[in-house]
Amino acid sequence: MAHRGFEKSNALRARGQALIPGGCHTYAKGDDQYPLLAPGHIVRGKGCRSWDADGNEYIEYGMGNRAVTLGHAYEPVLAAVRAELENGVNFVRPAAIEVAAAEKFLSMIPNAEMVKFSKDGSDATSGAVKIARAYTGRDYIAICGDHPFFAVDDWFIGSTPINGGVPKAISDLTLKFKYNDIESVKALLAQYPGKIAGFIMEPTRGVDPKDNFLHEVKRLAHEAGALFILDEMISGFRVHEFGAQHMYDIDPDLSTWGKAVANGFSVSALAGKREYMRLGDLVQWDKPRVFLMSTTHGGETHGLAAMMATMDVYKNEPVIEHMIRAGKRLMIGIEQAARACGVHEHVTVSGMPSNAVFGTTGPDKKPSQAYRCVLLQELIKRGVLAPSIVVSYSHKDDDIDQTIEAFAGAMEVYARALSDGAEKFLVGPPSDMVYRTFNKRPEGAANVV
Repeated sequence: MAHRGFEKSNALRARGQALIPGGCHTYAKGDDQYPLLAPGHIVRGKGCRSWDADGNEYIEYGMGNRAVTLGHAYEPVLAAVRAELENGVNFVRPAAIEVAAAEKFLSMIPNAEMVKFSKDGSDATSGAVKIARAYTGRDYIAICGDHPFFAVDDWFIGSTPINGGVPKAISDLTLKFKYNDIESVKALLAQYPGKIAGFIMEPTRGVDPKDNFLHEVKRLAHEAGALFILDEMISGFRVHEFGAQHMYDIDPDLSTWGKAVANGFSVSALAGKREYMRLGDLVQWDKPRVFLMSTTHGGETHGLAAMMATMDVYKNEPVIEHMIRAGKRLMIGIEQAARACGVHEHVTVSGMPSNAVFGTTGPDKKPSQAYRCVLLQELIKRGVLAPSIVVSYSHKDDDIDQTIEAFAGAMEVYARALSDGAEKFLVGPPSDMVYRTFNKRPEGAANVV
């Protein structure tokens, strides 16, 4: 099908930018993250495909920023949601499904004893941090500085360049260590003895822990009286149906979940040992109460129904195995296409098969947003929307083959761009980093007082 252009998308972009700060509700989906010749707005999806406002069709690999593992509009999940919607979605007292959902979730994550549901990942990670501080009576939180995002809340976002509005006193309470670098953990503990409440990290960002790293961080944290927290927002239900903690045989004090847990519906979870989670309950009496995750929509029935249906699919079908197989096939195909085009030193693929990313460098072999945009732009022209290489249960062999063919065509252009310059092939400005202190000033913009 011939490309229909972006007329409707561009009109929606202009309206959205005027009404919504950033033009959307997730910075990673913003216009500054994509080339100008990209779909501005998606109107529907089915399986691994999505359609923009102009009717252009794409094989999608963002999959809702990794939240959709089964596929868009996956019928067994939709059926469970439809049935639950008939009963209403929110009440003045807890819905009965909240108990059933907690039981099912904890059956999948057997090392946890209690769970609290909410709507987004930030609620869960910030809840974990609050528990760690309350339990230990300490203020400092140590985060893995190699991992790009934990929460929109001040304790994390204050540690990034986009820290406007965050008091320095809050930012100063967040410390950073490096993944697979146990000496960086020891250094923090030596510099802040008896002051760190907890260590939080993702179990993996595509590389396995080395030299028993996760277990060593947990041991050191406990020896220092701190909690050990794993953020499974991305790894959970994507690298293993029981989470990366099961794959690596590591038992965290607290763990946080979201994204894939409900196949794109809005559910997040904070799970952990009763000893820590009870600080947010109604019966503990020996420590001050923690006002934990408390949201009007945290127990929405249809979201929990989606989560339970998603878990049933994982229990009964080879979801993880399929994603690993499809992801491996795609990674190999992209690498072969890059080598055939002579750009294998500039376009690379890394990470785990079910959750991979690609790297793009310029002629100097340094990471380049401009060359990344050239690749994205050329993929979009060929019907592939791939800010990353994130597969789903709905990506079949034909989809993978079509994607590899699109990458091969895009990398032919990439090779010419390496010789002639990205600006000769890229329409519009290159994308930018989300974490930046200031936006670029438009040419001719007046001073703002």
